[in-house]
Amino acid sequence: MGITIPIPDPLAGLLEAWRASFGDPMAAVVPPHITLITTTPASDWDATIAHVRTVAGGQRPFTVRLFGTGSFRPVSPVVFLRIVDGFDECVELHSRLQTGPLDRDLDFPFHPHVTVAHDVSEAGMDAAIDELRSFEASFDVRSMGLYEHVPSGLWKLREELHFGEDTDGSEAARD
Repeated sequence: MGITIPIPDPLAGLLEAWRASFGDPMAAVVPPHITLITTTPASDWDATIAHVRTVAGGQRPFTVRLFGTGSFRPVSPVVFLRIVDGFDECVELHSRLQTGPLDRDLDFPFHPHVTVAHDVSEAGMDAAIDELRSFEASFDVRSMGLYEHVPSGLWKLREELHFGEDTDGSEAARD
């Protein structure tokens, strides 16, 4: 399973087009997103869903502002848009999710970002860095998606979880 923050349209469509222009074969298959929990085995779906619902219920909406590019090269062939506002909220949300049934050791420290080029040529990665160097956009984050990795190799949305709601969909009590 995995958990992501979706990028809303029309920004998602723009980022998908940029990603395709850099030669990324996954541009049309993987919608733009911020990964909160990467591929994690879920041995108990009921416990996992209950945990994720609880975290979502306690989360307040926040704003993400993207500005400029970064890269994980040479460790990983990825170019991304930097999260300059909402970074801390993503890190905190990840920390709360990565407990209980989702607790596990990660290969790399968590670094929220929006991928714009992955497994493309060096020229494609350089183009992504240069062309999006001053890219800026923002959007409100009000939900996250819980995905299941299905046998076909694709990801299937199991549930969209809106922040600040109880598991029955009503508004959660606020301070």
